[in-house]
Amino acid sequence: MARLPVAVIGAGPQGLAAAAHLLERDIEPVVLEAGMKPAAAVREWGHVRMFSAWDELVDAAAARLLAPTGWTAPQGGYPTGQQWIDAYLAPLAAALGERIHYGARVSGVSRRGRDRLVSADRDGQPFVIHVMDRDGTESRFEVSAVIDASGTWYQPNPVGADGLPAIGEREAATAGVLSYAPPTAVQAAAFAGKHVVIVGSGHSAMTAVIEVAAVAQRNQGTRLTWVMRRGEVGNAFGGGAADALPQRGALGQRAREAVDAGLVELATGFRTEGVRLVDDTAVLVAEDGRQLPAAEHVVALTGFRPDLSFLTEMRLDLDPVLQAPVKLAPEIDPNVHSCGSVPPHGAQELAHPETGLYLVGMKSYGRAPTFLAMTGYEQVRSVAAELAGDYDSARRVGLVLPETGVCSGGGLSADAELTLSGNASPQ
Repeated sequence: MARLPVAVIGAGPQGLAAAAHLLERDIEPVVLEAGMKPAAAVREWGHVRMFSAWDELVDAAAARLLAPTGWTAPQGGYPTGQQWIDAYLAPLAAALGERIHYGARVSGVSRRGRDRLVSADRDGQPFVIHVMDRDGTESRFEVSAVIDASGTWYQPNPVGADGLPAIGEREAATAGVLSYAPPTAVQAAAFAGKHVVIVGSGHSAMTAVIEVAAVAQRNQGTRLTWVMRRGEVGNAFGGGAADALPQRGALGQRAREAVDAGLVELATGFRTEGVRLVDDTAVLVAEDGRQLPAAEHVVALTGFRPDLSFLTEMRLDLDPVLQAPVKLAPEIDPNVHSCGSVPPHGAQELAHPETGLYLVGMKSYGRAPTFLAMTGYEQVRSVAAELAGDYDSARRVGLVLPETGVCSGGGLSADAELTLSGNASPQ
């Protein structure tokens, strides 16, 4: 077991940081990335500007690994996802080199000779990882521990208000009239003169509203409907000056300005049960019978959920509501905590009955929103210490997060331009 590497699933920000921390502990990582490049998910929202500044986006162990290469940490400002990749994540992946295996999709995790039911000598057996490569060939290899940093980006929540895809939602997505990511400037420009529906009330939804509202401002005949499940707007725009993340505060302010300017029609208390295709448009139907006018495109930005499908043979201890580790769930419940009030946590809170398995990063939050990169860096530092047997260090978790007041938005910067977008890192 001691001679086997540790598997890190995902070469995103937290997965790469985990590998760097493992190397500092003289533990060999093998990073399994389904995409063909590092930070594949971040690339898909690379056009979005982040709430966190550069000094909150670089992991300490990663910086130490990069230092001998001549890399210099970026200073000041709020990068986009693509800038995060170019200036930090891609160099970090290059430094890790052949330890990262691209096109390697994990299809299953188990124990050697032990399915989920078998307890005898379970902890004494290595983990078995099944991997599907880009050609569809499946392979199997053994590791001493597993750090799952695969994120949640590829598991978006559906439009359906009951947590299941609305009737007709899959067909609408297949037809290309419904999508699950904030549009780029080019994509938003293509909405000129059309009706667009944006579903969701979080940061990604506000980003999309701002982008499309700017198009509506420049192009007469462009119609934008913003659908919220909540009965009233309430604090959807955030906590104003209580938000200590300026970019997020500005985001809430710009979304409010778009609504106040009449560029956005609000549909509150709208809980979607169906999506009806009419020619090349989609009609959203609510549970109470209301229907929206036909839209050329629907953007669904209703959050994410973890993919647990390849962990079915693992003994997990997950909260029944959030699908986060039971010990962590009460500390991240969005009904109780803002992201700034979440206490530091590490290996102890992330542990499962399956000894040696850890879900980290955005995936550790299950369905809870607003994960900060700093939180994940402290998670993987603690987990690496635990796997190295440095239990004192693993339990000495410490982290100072911005006290944000409200995590569902912000309200700041009265002179912010409508067209400047922002978002929290989805990883």
